[in-house]
This record gives sequence, structure tokens and C-alpha cells, in this order.
Amino acid sequence: MTSVLDVAPVVPVVVLDDAADAVPLARALVAGGLPAIEVTLRTPAALDAIRAIAEEVPGAVVGAGTVITSRAVADAAAAGARFLVSPGWTDALLDAMASSGVPFLPGVSTASEVVGLLERGVHEMKFFPAEASGGTPYLTSLAGPLPQARFCPTGGITRASAGSYLKLPNVGCVGGTWMLPPDAVATRDWHRVETLAREASALRPRKA
Repeated sequence: MTSVLDVAPVVPVVVLDDAADAVPLARALVAGGLPAIEVTLRTPAALDAIRAIAEEVPGAVVGAGTVITSRAVADAAAAGARFLVSPGWTDALLDAMASSGVPFLPGVSTASEVVGLLERGVHEMKFFPAEASGGTPYLTSLAGPLPQARFCPTGGITRASAGSYLKLPNVGCVGGTWMLPPDAVATRDWHRVETLAREASALRPRKA
């Protein structure tokens, strides 16, 4: 994997309360064409879910999201996470992620945060919360003065709005949850998840 931004046009953002659902859900996403899967560290089941996907779903590129501490970096890497995503960054967190040997996407929402990461040699980042922070107009404005930065916008993005982000030259992929309806996950309707994933995987447009 050269870059998580180039694996697929959409990275599903997964919150799991039951680690037993991790493998069938991941298999459905991979079958639908979305192999990069971000499992957020928001529940006690998250690390077990990452471990299960890493061990049992060969086609998956599983990562850990909501990584906000050095301990979380170490735990996620030990569980088999192949990329790390944070909602924001500090120097200490950035140092921990950089030292992990695992690709990472630190979160930004301002131009100053982007410049700070560029100074540290980081060119790929998460734009969060995307919609609340200005959406596509804001990212379009950043592309001029900061063309070195590439983003995975996440936060409030829907099936309807994803395409407009993916057309931007500084966007590699988007993160979202629309292919994981809560009722489908609750009823373990993996066929529906696979169908929605397949629709999402077809979203990547040609760049201008």
C-alpha cells in the first residue's frame, strides 16, 4: 500500500459494539469494492474487531480511527491496523504515529494545521469535520496555496455529496458511514452493506 488515499474512493468509518460482526461486515465491504476500512476506537470491541479483520479477511486493509493517544497508537498497531486516523493532532501524537511505522492520516480543519503538518513532512491528512469546516469550497481554497497537501475528508459526507469532494484535485478519498446503515448492521444484513459498498466504490470520477 503506497497510500491509504489511493486504495479506494471511499473509506467506510465503522463503529462496532460487537467484535463478532467485524469479519462478516469487512467481507461485505471488500466484496463491494471498499477494502480500506477504518474501525474507530470508540467502543471496547474496536481492537478485537481490528485484530479479527486483520487475521481473517485477507483482502481488507483495516485501519484504526479516533486515535488520540500514544497508547492508542501502540494498541492499534499491535492489533494489526495497517493505517491510523486521528480527528486532530498534537506534536506528541504525531511523534507516536510517525514512530509506529504505520501510515497515518492526522486530522486538520484549518490552514494553520495543514501548514504545521507540511513543516513536519506530512502531506496526507484527514479533513475533519468536513462539512462543518467548510466542505468543498474550503478545500478548493486550500488547493491554491497548499497544493502539496492531500486529504481524506470525513464528517457529514453523504452518498449525494461524496462525488463533489472526489472531483477535487487535492482529495484522494472520502470517509463515510452511509454504506453502513445502523438497521442493516443491527440485523446483520451484509448483502445490503455489500450492495451499498459497491455503489460507493463506483464513485471515483476522472480528475480534471
